[in-house]
Amino acid sequence: MKLAPCNIWFGLMIAMACVTAAPADGMKSVYIMPMSNGLDQFLANRLTGSDGFQVVTDAKMANAVFTDKLGESFEQRLTDLMTPPPPKKEAKKADAKKTDEASAADTKGEETKVEGAMPARVSTFGGGKGTVFLVEVGSRRVLWSTFASPRDNSPKQMDKVATLIVNRLKKDPARQ
Repeated sequence: MKLAPCNIWFGLMIAMACVTAAPADGMKSVYIMPMSNGLDQFLANRLTGSDGFQVVTDAKMANAVFTDKLGESFEQRLTDLMTPPPPKKEAKKADAKKTDEASAADTKGEETKVEGAMPARVSTFGGGKGTVFLVEVGSRRVLWSTFASPRDNSPKQMDKVATLIVNRLKKDPARQ
């Protein structure tokens, strides 16, 4: 079977598109949790311009997560981010159940805890003290961490710290 030149050209174009669309070998998709003093925004800016990381805004697409806090609140927040929403039928049933429970509580004058309610927002006020962690989503193990404390909370200083973090990450021999 002989292929026409246009078919070969079309096949090459498709192959090139697939290669350029795929992340580079070793590239990690990272989600950045909210951090104290807006460090997450500066870190996203610096990571976007660096090799090896693709910053994503949907945590479900991430291989790893940057955070300035570890512990129970981090674990709960990560679980909430990674859990898919319930199917629409179940969501409607859950909403109806919440409404029924809420009206029953109003008639009794009692407070009830509504299961499946939105968790309280995690505050970043007084959060991290300069340590930043890169946590693998699947295993929840800390892949990398560093300490970089800003002198003050000015945007210039936060950008400087973000640059320092990304430079340290690039130079880490374990990541090579």
